[in-house]
Formats: sequence, structure tokens, C-alpha cells
Amino acid sequence: MSLVTLSQALQPALREGYAVAGLVTLGWEDMCAYVAAAEAEDCPVILQAGPSCREHTPLPVLGAMFRHLAENASVPVVAHLDHGYSAEDCRIAIESGFTSVMYDGSRKPLAQNIEETAAIVELAHAAGVSCEGEIGFVGYSGGEGSSGTDPEEAAQFARATGVDAMAISVGNVHLQQDKESRLDEAGIRAIEAVTEVPLVIHGGSGVPVSQRSALARSSSICKFNIGTELRMAFGRALREAVNRDPVRFDRIQILRETHDPLVAATRTVLRALKGA
Repeated sequence: MSLVTLSQALQPALREGYAVAGLVTLGWEDMCAYVAAAEAEDCPVILQAGPSCREHTPLPVLGAMFRHLAENASVPVVAHLDHGYSAEDCRIAIESGFTSVMYDGSRKPLAQNIEETAAIVELAHAAGVSCEGEIGFVGYSGGEGSSGTDPEEAAQFARATGVDAMAISVGNVHLQQDKESRLDEAGIRAIEAVTEVPLVIHGGSGVPVSQRSALARSSSICKFNIGTELRMAFGRALREAVNRDPVRFDRIQILRETHDPLVAATRTVLRALKGA
């Protein structure tokens, strides 16, 4: 079905009661596995290029990789910039063929976050691209603490920026290796009551799978970002492949053996978010 925007992927999810996985990519091997898993589960997928990915591979290259995979896929694929911290990040992503950008002004005062996000929304929409914003700060396991999302500020942010999706902070934490970040469902309901935009959970790896499933089906949360959980699966598969034959040195041969385990782990993630 090929390349779609974030809005094209999330609006059906909002209407029909499911969520789409935003999968954090680091290289060609995981991108391929994510698309293969989405095809096997017959569901859309969002390929995400975050800051660490962009440090390793330039955005124009990532855009070409995402688009190639999308154009040959049998399911909808979104090419998404995750945590763009500047207008320049977003501009380059748009020029590189991304169909969605996230501008992260969550560390900034509300008025500044609104002003800067609204400008990125205008830039993105003029190019036919979706834009995600963030209100409330999602912290990091072992690092910066979170600042929760205030429902009234969320309503103001959504109204004033025109974002296509809104990331919120309701107990979720980035880089969580266990599934103990149970989300504040009362907080989610309060935000839902005053907004209509699809909601996004960053740090989805730390959320119990049962809660992900329940919220995907019964709330406005239409996108769960999953990174750590699948990086851990890739790491396990890679260690096993290396240790299986210590004299091997051909990395193509070694990396090929990560594909099936990563597809299986990704299918489990995707299945939990699908509609009933």
C-alpha cells in the first residue's frame, strides 16, 4: 500500500479503536524486520528516525531507506522524524521525503512550545506532511525526570498548534527496560475529555502489554512508540549469532541471523495494538 502520512495512519485508528506502533529504527536490519512484521500482521507501521539514529546515518539517506521499504510494502508505512529539536531538523526531514515530523518543544515554556510547534505544523502541512507535537515532558529511565501533562494546557496546545498527533506525559518514561511504567489512566481520560487529536505515548516499552492493548482499544491513544524493547530483542539475537560461531567475521552473514527473531518480537508488539 506504500507510503502514508501520520494523519492517514492515525485517523482510522482513532475511529476504529486500535493503535499504530511507532518503531524506533537504528539501521537497515531493524527497518526491514519491522516492515516484514507489519506485513505478517497486516497492519500499518511507523518507521521512526530518532536522534541516535540520525547521529549514525544522515536524514537524506534515512528518508530514501524508509521510502524504498514503504513503496515495496503491502501495508501502510509512515516515514517519521522522531524528536526533531529544531526547525532545521524538520525542514531537512521534509526535504528528504519523510511523511511525518515530530517537533519536540516539551522542555520549553508553554507559550514558546506552542509558537514553535505551530510554525513547524505550518511548514509540514504546506508540504503535505503530518506533524506531531509534545506537551508535558517525558523523562528518561535513570536520567531526567518527567513533567506531567496538564489537561488544560494540552487543550490549549492542540487548539493553537493544529498538530496531527499529540504526545503526552502520563507516567511513561523513555528507555525503560522493564514494563513497570503503568500509565495514569485518569490523566489520560482528563486529556481526552478536552481534546480530539490522536494521542501518543513515548516510552511505550515500559508500559505493561495488557495496558497498551486496553488503551489502544478504548482510548484516544493511537500511537505507542516502542524502541528499547525491540533493541533488546535485536541485541540478544546478535549476541547469539556472534557466539554461535566465534570465527565468523562477515557481518552480513551475522546480521542476517537477527532478522527472524526481531520479526517475531515485533509481531508480538504489533499484535497487542491491533483492533479486536
